[in-house]
Amino acid sequence: MDYESPGCAYCPDTVRACRQGEGELRGPGFCPSKVDPDAIKQAWSAQTDPYTMKVAKVAAIVESEGYCRWSRVEEICQFALKMGFRKLGIATCISFVDLARVFSAVLESHGLEVASVACKNGGIPKEDIGLKDDEKIRPGTYEAICNPISQAELLDRSGCELNVIVGLCVGHDSLFIRHSKALVTTLVTKDRVLAHNPVGALQLADTYYSRVWGPHKPDKLPNKPAEGRKPQG
Repeated sequence: MDYESPGCAYCPDTVRACRQGEGELRGPGFCPSKVDPDAIKQAWSAQTDPYTMKVAKVAAIVESEGYCRWSRVEEICQFALKMGFRKLGIATCISFVDLARVFSAVLESHGLEVASVACKNGGIPKEDIGLKDDEKIRPGTYEAICNPISQAELLDRSGCELNVIVGLCVGHDSLFIRHSKALVTTLVTKDRVLAHNPVGALQLADTYYSRVWGPHKPDKLPNKPAEGRKPQG
């Protein structure tokens, strides 16, 4: 069967051929090495950029040195130090300001400078982006928009070389990443229901969180991607 898109999510745990550099030989039909090898070659050509190569190398070293030893906070600190960064930015949800304060102090304890911007900066009312009152979280009250583009601009103007997301909403984080000139990594992924552990919904998808499934839930997890299915609605 010919596939138009890679489907690594369906690769059997007994295969994972890319780990041994054998994707072309043992990879399933939906393996990227078979679906679009030209894309892999084109992406690899970006490694000729010295900065890109440095980021890739330092990230691999941090992965190796901290493997199953360092928390993500420690990994971020070490990555920044090994990259030679001087100043980091924190793009935080306003509900995470207390945690951002601790994180900022941790970074500073390693000799790093820090700038931080909360999502509600500017205090712009949601009506300014076209929201109706009944589309607010609490209708009848003043609600400011999350302002991720401003967060990115403010941190870039502050000279931040690495920006860290702390709990930005889905979509708002996307805009922040899109507009940040500096590298971006994530410390906290917001999930108010699961204590900010979104993977829990996947681990419990067939039990407590079966509501995550849409109308086309399979009887069992398939071993190959469905080709050609279009979103409904």
